[in-house]
Amino acid sequence: MSQQITTAFVRQWERGITHLAEQKMSRLRDKVRFVRVSNGDRAYIDQLGSVTAQPATTRHGDTPLVDTPHSRRQVTLTPYKHADLVDKADLIRTLNDPTNAYMVAFGRAFGRAIDDVIINAAFARAYTGVDGSGTADFDTGDFQFGTTAAMSVAKVAQANRVLRENENDPSEGFYLACSQYQIEDMMGDSQATSADYNSVKLLMTGEIKTFLGFEWVATERLLNDGTPERRCMAWAKNSLCLAIGEEPSGRISERDDKNYSTQVYMSMDIGATRMDETGVVEIQCLEA
Repeated sequence: MSQQITTAFVRQWERGITHLAEQKMSRLRDKVRFVRVSNGDRAYIDQLGSVTAQPATTRHGDTPLVDTPHSRRQVTLTPYKHADLVDKADLIRTLNDPTNAYMVAFGRAFGRAIDDVIINAAFARAYTGVDGSGTADFDTGDFQFGTTAAMSVAKVAQANRVLRENENDPSEGFYLACSQYQIEDMMGDSQATSADYNSVKLLMTGEIKTFLGFEWVATERLLNDGTPERRCMAWAKNSLCLAIGEEPSGRISERDDKNYSTQVYMSMDIGATRMDETGVVEIQCLEA
């Protein structure tokens, strides 16, 4: 056999571009209130507070006039833009045209950005009043709990109680976001793994769909306070709001100022705010 046959060896190149592991879309967008912004860089959302029915204590008495409480929340939009170029020479020298794969990657990045905006708004300062000059801070006294301990059935039950005793409506949707670390903690909680349907499914699949009144959302994008405790979120749907002025939109076009390279471009304009301090709960969970 010729010792030079190695020069004839063939290398096979796979067609198509494989995306590495990543979150592929927004997981929170459809679990919060949505507002469309048609013009301007911010939206104002008017709110009504509760009133108390007045008893009639006398016959033919004066009509009781009681002010109905009005309030307003401001959402400020932030534009997002991303682009990359594919040189004509690149297309000649590569087996795969990457432009469509780039667009897919950008779309996934923008979906994750939507989640980040919602997560940051959950515990951030909200802006109120006629022109947004007022402020409302997250209530760390009554709506933040669970430090120095892992996720547990007791913590989830407490979050459910806090939302319900503040008259949030479960029919509108209660959600709980946590990382896979907390799912693992729940798998070690004997109360969560008793022999009912959801608990058996948890042990079989390693995921939770619904439990203790919440639809669960697994995400690795939640904030960490550095202790290390994960700032898990429980909320009523209408207590968080996502505003969109421009949906994520992309374009593939030629750039004559870049030697006619192909530009892959995507943009969006979004913002979020907490609508109600009694409808968002922080469950701090130790990760150690």
